[in-house]
Amino acid sequence: MKKVEAIIKPFKLDEVKDKLNEIGIKGITVSEVKGFGRQKGHTELYRGAEYVVDFLPKIKVEIIIPDSQVEDVINTIMKGAQTGRIGDGKIFVTNLEDVIRIRTGERGEDAI
Repeated sequence: MKKVEAIIKPFKLDEVKDKLNEIGIKGITVSEVKGFGRQKGHTELYRGAEYVVDFLPKIKVEIIIPDSQVEDVINTIMKGAQTGRIGDGKIFVTNLEDVIRIRTGERGEDAI
């Protein structure tokens, strides 16, 4: 099993979610996060004063999947989240030792 985490631009969430639904992904977890990468934030003007916004709003999408779906999920997220501009985000894939469904006690892929 794998855990796929994607950091994407907020306005791309609906598109990514819809594309994941099309390939049969049933469950995702979404969090509002802040951060920066190479774009290093930006400067804004508020009441005549400039200030630097270091941490930009992003969305973190987390998906737990069997190994067989990893490439499909990665490609789907990339298609849905890509704008071609800096700050499109990152995808992280990690191994997952176990998953337990609290309600039934099911474990492993049965719990996904």
